[in-house]
Amino acid sequence: MKKVLKYIVYTLLTFFSLIGIYLLSAYTLSRMSTTKELVSDADIPIYILTNGVHTDLVVPVRTPQIDWSTHIPYHNTIANDSTAQLLAFGWGDKGFYLETPTWADLKASTAFKAAFNLSTAAIHATYYHQLREDESCRRIMISASQYTRLVQYINNSFKTGANGLPVKINTHANYDNNDAFYEAKGSYNLFHTCNTWANSGLKSCGQKACRWTIFDTGIFYQYRQ
Repeated sequence: MKKVLKYIVYTLLTFFSLIGIYLLSAYTLSRMSTTKELVSDADIPIYILTNGVHTDLVVPVRTPQIDWSTHIPYHNTIANDSTAQLLAFGWGDKGFYLETPTWADLKASTAFKAAFNLSTAAIHATYYHQLREDESCRRIMISASQYTRLVQYINNSFKTGANGLPVKINTHANYDNNDAFYEAKGSYNLFHTCNTWANSGLKSCGQKACRWTIFDTGIFYQYRQ
């Protein structure tokens, strides 16, 4: 009996120690920043946007680099509002996106699959007319060459069909009338979350970012300095 109790105690200690190391690493590395790439022609506005948990990268719909509406058609949304000028991209676990409209709907199986790299990913694309800067939204000015790299990063995150365009997921799990879901490459796990994806997007275009983060708070910490 003593051996069993000792085994249980060691197992629990190991488990909680690993959780502690994981969270401490996430906190420490999210407070360490990469170096911002300095340019003289930063005239394209992009945004980082959080709902309190998840970070989106928001870009102009149309620039000389790309017309996103040809890749992410307005008509794929319920509203089909072609006057929207901004498009937000969020990468994440497909199960979370489609099966968990609120935290109350979260299933243990969905959380387990997401944590341990056992499910597929999706991209949530949302059209906006405009955004207002506040604690949940920050504007970042980047150059045309930097934006070209960000476009490539986002495009490379999609799974594409025979026509070379992102594959829309047919679902009624939309968050509002201006969004749609698309198949994405990769998979969510404990070390690569929706916020890790957004943080890597900032790195791809030479912007200030965390060394590594799993939370939105790390990203926004860098832009509240």
